[in-house]
Amino acid sequence: MVITEKAAQLGRRHPLQRFAAPSKGFSGALHVAGLASFYSSFKFLHDNPNEFSSSYGWHLQFLTIIGIAISTVCFTFGLLADITSSSTSPPASSASPPSATFSSFCFAAKNYLSLIAAPIEIVISILYWGLRAIDTGLVVPPDMPLPPLGADLCFHLVPAVVLTLDAILLSPPWPSSPVNPDAALWTLATSTGFVFAYWWWIEICFSHNGFYPYPIFGLLSTAERVGLFTMSGVIMWVVGEVLRVVYAFVNGEELTVASEKRQTARQTGLEDKLE
Repeated sequence: MVITEKAAQLGRRHPLQRFAAPSKGFSGALHVAGLASFYSSFKFLHDNPNEFSSSYGWHLQFLTIIGIAISTVCFTFGLLADITSSSTSPPASSASPPSATFSSFCFAAKNYLSLIAAPIEIVISILYWGLRAIDTGLVVPPDMPLPPLGADLCFHLVPAVVLTLDAILLSPPWPSSPVNPDAALWTLATSTGFVFAYWWWIEICFSHNGFYPYPIFGLLSTAERVGLFTMSGVIMWVVGEVLRVVYAFVNGEELTVASEKRQTARQTGLEDKLE
């Protein structure tokens, strides 16, 4: 019962959310659109095999594909929450119907995954388009043709756009309420841990395949790769913090809501005394 009530608490719409979520309206439409884009990316990989298709680690050697995989899981939870949500938001209790509890669980899971997925997708877009502007050969193997523009956008831009919209417009300021006072440290630890876990993963793939997914990795020494991944982790952390700042700018801060409640309580108490 405790777990059920906690899931329901985390799954209820936060008063700062710009749009209703979970819902079968804008929230559901955005998640369907995002999943359609992610599906088209995986279908492109299936329909256009290359040396990575049969190599160790498959296309999951690419940070881009790992990001899309995480985003797919994130939006799947979001869509499940949308589909099973009710038109009203009853208070959490042990009497809540199973569908409401399941929707709350899926919504909470989506919000936690978004803490990782949204910064990752934004960092992928920044690094990919930034390095490609310098030299396409840094991010695309020389024997691989560039994907068509539509597919390229689905790989390296659309995920960042839809995850950002979800994080800013359809999510609470933090999965738990009130916001964790150590949110910045959690974001830093998550970002750093993810980036260096990816480095460990591609080194395993390199030991089997003899090549890196991104040419830039082969051009750098070990120390330089450490620097690159450290910089990427810092960028991911900064992006996560910027998302929180933008969220507060667009929707307001949770502290403001609490202050308004206290002010309302004080005003109500004053009116009672005057009466």
